Amino acid sequence: MKALAITHKGIEDITSLEINELIKTKTTTKETCVIFEPKAFEEIALICYKAQSVKKILYLLDSFKINSLEDLKNVSKSIKEISKFITKDKTFAVRCDHIENENLERDEICITTANALKLNAKVDLETPDITIFVYIYKNDCYLGIDFSGEDISKRDYRIYTHYDALKGTIAYSLLRIADYKKQDIILDPFCGSGTILIEAALFANNFSQNFYSKDKFAFLKFKEMDLEKFDLKQPFNGKIIGYDIELKYIISAKKNAKIAGIEKSITFSRVEIKDLDIKLKEKSIDKIITNPPNQTYKNQRTIERAYNGFFQQANFILKNNGTITIITRTFDLIKKSAKNNKFKILKQRNLDIGKEQYEIIVFKK
Repeated sequence: MKALAITHKGIEDITSLEINELIKTKTTTKETCVIFEPKAFEEIALICYKAQSVKKILYLLDSFKINSLEDLKNVSKSIKEISKFITKDKTFAVRCDHIENENLERDEICITTANALKLNAKVDLETPDITIFVYIYKNDCYLGIDFSGEDISKRDYRIYTHYDALKGTIAYSLLRIADYKKQDIILDPFCGSGTILIEAALFANNFSQNFYSKDKFAFLKFKEMDLEKFDLKQPFNGKIIGYDIELKYIISAKKNAKIAGIEKSITFSRVEIKDLDIKLKEKSIDKIITNPPNQTYKNQRTIERAYNGFFQQANFILKNNGTITIITRTFDLIKKSAKNNKFKILKQRNLDIGKEQYEIIVFKK
């Protein structure tokens, strides 16, 4: 048995790590996705319910190279396996997503796949019982049964948002790149609407972001699953702290944390960067993990001062082995300010989020 976890380009290793932690199985990392080998359908359901780094989960039927619509005829060899799911009393639809492949059109992919399968079942494009999903990245094609349904990178707790807020999947990945441990004392001094800290609290408490929306998964239409058995919330002995200069964002972050069900695990306060050394003790923070404001053509001088002030304060509050993990579009200015304050780059990676290119940088004292 194989399954496919679709994720963001640049964090495939984080998804592989997370899957191994959840179900301890073999994984194969591909661009934008991870193939894994669950022992049962229940383990696929567990990944849907608890994984914080994925966008979609498929029960994988086949994978092959695709250069034209003609290659989609390969899906016909999966009919026997699909028939285990799609019986005469079930409706189905074919849907797809294709990335970095301009030779194929979405509707053509779906129609060609449906015609090649020749299933003896009723089509329902609105609310199908079973969704056959075709995922194409460049010329890699994956065919599967959609287990997750909607995009599970979306977070129900994100009601009150910040204009530059990260997706939950990216925020979670930032934490793992920072090597966040549940006993750490972490700070986000530019917390905005709280996404990084909420994802940290979900991870630290072993609490699903889908706890209050257990009924949303596509697999529940064809597999009976008791998701409550996966709810094993655990206490942790670290601290999660969020500051922001704007009171309205602190209020938003608190409300989002409450909606997520982990508000008691995070301390939010309105604090300016220049006051970090007043609010926090010297060498009291293990890790700073944050998404600072980005430079624009209007604010370069202001942002440069803010970055310099931030690194100066970080020097005071971080423990001797402490680190700063930043996601930014302002690569050069961040690195300049870090160097001016004697921080060194420990590791870095590029990440594509939509049409924007970001860089994740981990600094050490």
